[in-house]
Amino acid sequence: MKQSRIRMYLSYGLMGGLMGYVIARIGFGDYDELHNMFILEDLRMLYAFAGAVALSLLGFIILARRIPKQEKFFQPGTIPGSMLFGFGWAVCGACPSMVFIQLGAGKIPALMTMVGIVLGIYLHKKAHARYFRWDTGSCVSD
Repeated sequence: MKQSRIRMYLSYGLMGGLMGYVIARIGFGDYDELHNMFILEDLRMLYAFAGAVALSLLGFIILARRIPKQEKFFQPGTIPGSMLFGFGWAVCGACPSMVFIQLGAGKIPALMTMVGIVLGIYLHKKAHARYFRWDTGSCVSD
């Protein structure tokens, strides 16, 4: 059992490293490239991102046929949370996984993005526990 868990973590690490390498090679980890994509000055990254989304969608469609469906629900915070996440991504030029790629490439300003991510998670946990208490659908207990 322990051997299979180690193998699983190693495969996740390998896939994450491969993803980071590919993303860094195409320039998707560069703040200026992402900024130009968001202001629609350079559409090359936008096309690469759209292609990745389309390829991922195809993969999910294939996997959905093999995995049993689960009951999904829509909670009130989905739309404003998604908008806030997208706004933060546009401002800092990084999604959460991109920060590690930027840090690995030596982009020191990515440290501020990392601080923002950690602070945002902390504030969400506190605000959710105090004001909202929506069922998050997570299998992890707080």
